[in-house]
Amino acid sequence: MLVNELKPKHKLKSRKIVGRGGKKGTYSGRGGKGQTARSGRKLAPIVRELIKRYPKLKGYRAFRVEHNIAIINLDVLEKHVKDGEVITPTSLVEKKLVHQVKGKIPKVKILGRGALSKKIVIEGCKVSESVKKAVEKAGGSIKL
Repeated sequence: MLVNELKPKHKLKSRKIVGRGGKKGTYSGRGGKGQTARSGRKLAPIVRELIKRYPKLKGYRAFRVEHNIAIINLDVLEKHVKDGEVITPTSLVEKKLVHQVKGKIPKVKILGRGALSKKIVIEGCKVSESVKKAVEKAGGSIKL
């Protein structure tokens, strides 16, 4: 028997060459060529503008919104507050007109729906213009 006459016992199986990672696609998690691989081509101008507008701070702060502002109207205060009383965020929490947010007393904004006939003093709350007029007309005051 000569070396060139030797044959394997099993059939030859062609090797399948695929990308690595993911499933078995050509690129499989390695990214493609496309726009980033071409010389002289930058990102689309619209995308660049959006990136430039974001605040460059540590962490994700793109759309920070204050959710812990409680809103209350004048008609609710008219029902639950006595004449000459001082209204603060803590007093509103004690009366259960405003609920705590994550164990903290929230910021309070008073809006002008309804009428006010009682003389009250508002402290530490944000107020709208219509509330300022209504409180001053009833003889009360607002302290920031």
